Amino acid sequence: MQPTNLIHKNPLFFASCIALIVTSMTFAFRAALEGVWGQEYNLTKEELGWIFSPAFWGFTLAMIFGGPLCDVLGMKRLIGLAFVGHLSGILLYIFAGNATMLFAGSVCIGIGNGMVEAACNPLITAMYPENKTTMLNRFHVWFPGGIVIGGLVAYLFIGQLHIDWHIMVGILLLPVIAYGVLFFGLKFPKTERVERGVSTAEMFKACLSPLFLLMIFCMFLTAATELGTGSWIQALLQGVQVSGILILVFINGLMALGRAMAGPIVHKFNPTGMLIFSAFFAAIGLVLLSHATGYYAFGAAFVFAVGVCFFWPTMLGFVSEYLPKTGALGLSLMGGAGMLSVSLILPAMGGWYDGFKSEALKTGINSLQADAIAGSSTFLKVAIMPAVLVLIFSLIYLFRKKGSVGVPLPPLTTKTH
Repeated sequence: MQPTNLIHKNPLFFASCIALIVTSMTFAFRAALEGVWGQEYNLTKEELGWIFSPAFWGFTLAMIFGGPLCDVLGMKRLIGLAFVGHLSGILLYIFAGNATMLFAGSVCIGIGNGMVEAACNPLITAMYPENKTTMLNRFHVWFPGGIVIGGLVAYLFIGQLHIDWHIMVGILLLPVIAYGVLFFGLKFPKTERVERGVSTAEMFKACLSPLFLLMIFCMFLTAATELGTGSWIQALLQGVQVSGILILVFINGLMALGRAMAGPIVHKFNPTGMLIFSAFFAAIGLVLLSHATGYYAFGAAFVFAVGVCFFWPTMLGFVSEYLPKTGALGLSLMGGAGMLSVSLILPAMGGWYDGFKSEALKTGINSLQADAIAGSSTFLKVAIMPAVLVLIFSLIYLFRKKGSVGVPLPPLTTKTH
């Protein structure tokens, strides 16, 4: 391992967390801005969908291209691209005079968000090679944490104080400038793949291995379960007389707390065991949400949050620990697959909901009752995905016990500074 006397881990980790907060706050603001922009710019729901879609596919493309570029350009340059993307996107939003500028802003924001993940995930694994899954969970505390922060800011500014949305978006400039300044003067380590001397050809070959391709498939299901449900939670619960926004904040607050305390859980279960645990509780939580009414929904949401809490970072930790030759490309492909999955599941869930509601209305019940039935049926349909994951992760666990898949390389040792 290269000498680490100039690698200041704590400031690098802190700056990475701030960059991830920016990413998650943009997701939280999206829900609040949808209604405001629709009225101000006279946009249909379809037009708003096109404006916000780069938040997902821009993120995906940035991660897919950022992965192989990470070793070529270095993580610091990718952070620079993230900074430029975030700064440009925010300014385009603030000075937008039409829908085209809003779309361009979303493209920049999406690329910025993707570059944060493309750079920071391999940065974390390079700094903490002996504690990857725990530190990835601690880093990813700030995705749900940022959604809580952004959700509360949006609720206060738009919902309560009715402050101009331009000011709310402008607040994002503060953490963007903060992480840009913090990263600027810091030295970055080399990626773990480069330190191990794994060639680019070996990296691409590892990304075509059966286990990695299976994990890509599983990432589609884990991300759809977590982020798809989170994105639709307000609509799915509108028939049960409870605030979907408060449920979302509650779920993300629990997720942040759980990820912050991931260390002992990782030590007890290992990544595969954590994934089985997560999928099981996610499935149970969705079934409970399908039957919840009123404030009982918070109890169901608690079980669901326990399930999805560790999904995203532990999937990355599994790949980094058991398929280390996939390198930064592997982490980026996993993240890109996850966000692509969300872009596909959102319209699918909307279609399921509309179909269930239409069928319910044919029975002669009122619209509120139909909403409750549609939400319940959609939760049950989504629950199939984590149920399938319980089976897949259990099989992986059994095969790993036999030593036939996913043999980790010896960890690199680093000096903490």
